[in-house]
Amino acid sequence: MQASARLYTVVILILFTGIGLILYKHLILGFPLMPDEKKFVWTIEAKIDFQATGEPVIVSFALPPKEPRLTFMEEDFASSDYGFSELSSDEEQRRVQWSKRSAQGAQTAYYRLSVYENDKLIESQPSDDPLPPQKPELDEVFLTASLTLLETVRAKSANPEIFTRELIQTLNSPSPNQNQRLLRNDKAGENYKTDLILNLLALEGISARVVRGLFLEDGRRRQSLTNFVEIHDGQKWILFDQNTGKSGKPGNFLIWQRGGQSLLDVIGGKNSQVSFSIIKNIHSTRNLVVNSGMHAQAGLIDFSIYSLPIEQQTAFKMILLLPIGALIVVIMRILVGIRTSGTFMPILIALALIQTTLVTGIVIFLIVVSTGLLIRSYLSRLNLLLVARISAVIIVVITIIASISIISHKLGLSQALQVTFFPMIILAWTIERMSVLWEEDGPREVFVQGAGSLLTAVIAYLFMTNRTVEYLTFNFPELMLVNLALILILGQYTGYRLTELYRFHSMGRHHVSDKR
Repeated sequence: MQASARLYTVVILILFTGIGLILYKHLILGFPLMPDEKKFVWTIEAKIDFQATGEPVIVSFALPPKEPRLTFMEEDFASSDYGFSELSSDEEQRRVQWSKRSAQGAQTAYYRLSVYENDKLIESQPSDDPLPPQKPELDEVFLTASLTLLETVRAKSANPEIFTRELIQTLNSPSPNQNQRLLRNDKAGENYKTDLILNLLALEGISARVVRGLFLEDGRRRQSLTNFVEIHDGQKWILFDQNTGKSGKPGNFLIWQRGGQSLLDVIGGKNSQVSFSIIKNIHSTRNLVVNSGMHAQAGLIDFSIYSLPIEQQTAFKMILLLPIGALIVVIMRILVGIRTSGTFMPILIALALIQTTLVTGIVIFLIVVSTGLLIRSYLSRLNLLLVARISAVIIVVITIIASISIISHKLGLSQALQVTFFPMIILAWTIERMSVLWEEDGPREVFVQGAGSLLTAVIAYLFMTNRTVEYLTFNFPELMLVNLALILILGQYTGYRLTELYRFHSMGRHHVSDKR
C-alpha cells in the first residue's frame, strides 16, 4: 500500500510538473500548440528628413513605448556617418539621438521597427501619475464660449469619462451652434482640435494629454501620426478618439508617443519632417517566440534545445520521438496484449521506417530478417559459439543491406538507399533471437512475435511521423514527463488485455447460456 502511495505521489508530481511547464511556455512565453499557427508582423519605418545648415547637428527622436501585448522583434537605426545614442532606457519615454560635428544640405536618418501581437492577457496601462491641469489663458469671447459649452456638457455627464465622451461628440456635431463653430474652427487642423479638447478639459479640472500613434495598415506610405486624447479619471488613464469620442485603444493602433513632448527636435537644421511607412508580413509564430525568447534570454529557452547548434537540434528531433514510441509499445503490450520480439525492438524498427518510407521499410525489413533467419539456420548447424554466430550474422546483414543499396541505386530507387541508417547491430540480434525462438518454440511463435513487432512499429511510425506530434515533442520536450507519468500508471495495470478478452469471449457466452 505504501509502495502504491509513493508511486502515485511521484506520478502526480511528474504529471503536474510536465503540464505546468507546457502551460507556462504556451500562456506566458507564447508558444503555439499547433505547427501551422502564423502571426502578422508589422514593419514600421520612420524616415527623418531635414536640411543641415553647416553647423553641428543634433537630432532627437521619440520612440514608441513598449507594451505588454506587443513584442518588439527588431529595432534598426541608420544614418550617414552620424553618432548615435539612446537618451533614455525608460520603456514609456524612450528617445534616441543622432549627432554630427558638421553637416550641409539634405540629410536623412531612418528608424525601423518590427512588431507583432503576442496574445498576452495583460492590457497596457501607463504607470505614470497625472499632472494637475493648468487652466489656459483665453480671450474673453473664447472663454465665454468655452464655459457655455462646458456647462451644457456637464449637465449630460456623471463622471470624467462620460464628460469627455460628450465633449468630443458635441464638438464634432454635424449641426454645430454658434459657440461650437467658434471654438472648433473648421479651417484648422487636427493639432488645433487636440489642443482645444485639452484646454476644455483643463478648464473642467480633468488631467489630460495628447497620445500620438499609427494605424497599422498594410502598404501605407508617407503616413503621419494620428492624435488621440487620454484622460485620467482619478484611477486610470482612458484613451479617446478625438473625432468620434469612442474610448479604448483600437486593435490596429500602435501608440508612438504620450504627452506634449515633441516628436522630433533638430538642432543645426531646418525644414525637418518625419514620415512613416508600414508593411505587413506573415511569420511562423513558433519562430517568432523562439527568436524573441533568445533575444530576451528567457531561462526556459536560453537553457534549452534551441541554444544548441542546428546539427544537434536535428538529432534531438529524432531522439525526442522515442518516448512516443515507448508509450505505444507499453500500450500495445500491456493493454492490447500484442507479443513483440523484445521491448524496444518495435521502436528501432519504427525509426528505420521513418528514414525510408513505410512500404519500402517493411519490404526491406522482411527481406533482411527472412534472409538472416535462413543464414542463421545454416550457421547453427556448424556448432558455433553464440558470439561467433552473432558476429557472422552482423557481417551477413551488412552484406545484404549493401546489396540492396546497390541494386536500388541501379534501379533508381533512392528511398532504399536510406537503409544504411538501419540499426544493423540490433537487427542482427533480432535475427539471432528469432532463430533461437524458432528452435525453442517453433516457427509459429517466431511469426507471432515478428508480426507483433512489425505491427507495433507501424503504429509507432504513424504517430512519430505525424506533423503535430513531431512539432509538440520538439517544442514541448516537457511532454516526456507526461509520457513518463502515463507509463508509470500503465505499469500498475494487472487486468485483462484486449487479446485475452477476445480469446475468452466464447466462454462468457457459454456461461450466460448455462445460467438461462
